[in-house]
Amino acid sequence: MKAGSDEGSRREFLIRAARAGATLALAGTAGLALHDTSAPTGVTASTASGPPLPDWSLRDDGPRLAIITGRDRRRTLERSIDALGGIGRFIRPGDRVLLKPNAGFATPPDLCATTHPDLVGAMVRLCLGAGARSVIVTDNPVGDPATSFRLSGIAEAAEQAGATVVLPRESLFRSLSLPGSTLIRDWPILAEPFDGIDRVIGICPVKDHSRSGATMALKNWYGLLGGRRNLFHQRISEIIRDLAVMVRPTLVILDGTAVMRRNGPTGGALDDVEIRNTLIASLDQVAADAFGATLLGRVAGDLPWLGMASAAGMGTVDWESLKPRREAVD
Repeated sequence: MKAGSDEGSRREFLIRAARAGATLALAGTAGLALHDTSAPTGVTASTASGPPLPDWSLRDDGPRLAIITGRDRRRTLERSIDALGGIGRFIRPGDRVLLKPNAGFATPPDLCATTHPDLVGAMVRLCLGAGARSVIVTDNPVGDPATSFRLSGIAEAAEQAGATVVLPRESLFRSLSLPGSTLIRDWPILAEPFDGIDRVIGICPVKDHSRSGATMALKNWYGLLGGRRNLFHQRISEIIRDLAVMVRPTLVILDGTAVMRRNGPTGGALDDVEIRNTLIASLDQVAADAFGATLLGRVAGDLPWLGMASAAGMGTVDWESLKPRREAVD
């Protein structure tokens, strides 16, 4: 980026884009609020509660955490997968794969409010190159889904790499109950895209969040919730813990190449972003987030939901105990 007037112009453009995205998000949220006063959006009151989602996690003896430093997201992604044993450990020929990015807002990639499209495209290519039969990319954004997927660059990157982008619509939600949860009970979940899926990969940025303290791998699953999910804001740690129990992915990719250090989850200016040139890949999403917190200048104890997810048996906050594979990519 050039200094002086060019930099100022680019900054103004990004800020305007972010504001436009925020307006769309508010419009979308308002639409959800007005949709139905008798049942959560995405299901009708008569919809029966279905079983919880399958467990897609791997339980072999291989390495479980890789921390790779470098500026090029595609290269650090490839090295992180190699450090964990190679893409063949995660994807088998004929697998149907679902990628869950954070496509929550209609903002450009440089603001780091959403998953960077370079990572989405690179992950799709890795999966298809390993013989995956198909790759689905889906999320339930805050605002208009088509606009969020387009302005974030995720739709174009995914489709050009050979994936199918599935935008949320009412028929794709099912009312599910998570055993033991007081929050996810007969709640609409974006569940149908997971039908027949063999591998699930979460891929998201590291960023600040005004309510939860941070949003990373565990909070990324919030995008599967339908209905008036803002009702969970008052019990944010509990819902993140429940999401960790509900979704047990094959792998998570946490992008700390550039992190949103403040004003999350939407940000709105390049001043909110700090370059950290770090990418985390892990089979343990709790450990991934525990390390990811350090990129925000925080520790696991600052984020109560991490301890709660660990206590529920979903992973460890002691990420160092996993003896992470560390490498640097020039």
